Amino acid sequence: MADNLTQGRPGKPTARRDASPSRWTLRVAVAAAVSACLLQPTQAVAGDWGGTVAVSSQLVDRGVAITPPAPIVQGGVNWVTRDGWSIGASASYQTRSPGRIAETLAQVAKSWSLSDDWQLQAGLLDYRYPGSSSGTRTYDRTELGVSLLWRDVLTMGVSAIQLAHRGGGPRGAADVGFRWPLAWHVSATGGIGLAQYLVPPYRYYHGRYYQDSQANRYSYGHAGLVWQNDGWRVELMHVFTNRERSQGEQRVSPWVATLARTF
Repeated sequence: MADNLTQGRPGKPTARRDASPSRWTLRVAVAAAVSACLLQPTQAVAGDWGGTVAVSSQLVDRGVAITPPAPIVQGGVNWVTRDGWSIGASASYQTRSPGRIAETLAQVAKSWSLSDDWQLQAGLLDYRYPGSSSGTRTYDRTELGVSLLWRDVLTMGVSAIQLAHRGGGPRGAADVGFRWPLAWHVSATGGIGLAQYLVPPYRYYHGRYYQDSQANRYSYGHAGLVWQNDGWRVELMHVFTNRERSQGEQRVSPWVATLARTF
């Protein structure tokens, strides 16, 4: 479950490290993906450009509120080749004062058709939170994910997550999502997931805040309705999580609405 646009962590800031491994990993992966596309025959390299613009009531990612409840403007572009490669980038802008770019995302992915009903997809995503004064830059990260899809109904995915500015090994996350068509272009949708804390939450004890190193993982999910027709999408989701918030973290609104247009 990423952000509202791609439907796919505030904390204490730490010192920035130069030449982070995740940034180099993304550059190498993007270069390799582009090279692989260009080395294919001309017929395979041909692809299609697409884009999406959206407005959401809050930016929520795996049960974490990236922004306060206020209009969030999102935009993204992607290029998909005939042999299953895709490259894309998106950004989200917080309109609430002070306005700022809340999140940027770059991704490269490859999909394979296993049968008429099953599809496999692997992707590398790089999340950045520029210009944040609330500490969300702590969660700049790179993710390697693999998903198994059944028709347009069921999606099962796992991810390995490496923070850009903190030590330690990769963290993990896994989720399951579904989409079931109803009538009049309306579908019921929902999902549940389990993720390791990227940064342990802070607890207040005896007048001071301490990081709870024992906090390991939390669950999250959503349920709601989606209307889609002729490139338009309207979503109303109920979001839930048992994640413990750190000091200064935004509260997740129980309801998130999104209006999107795909070109």
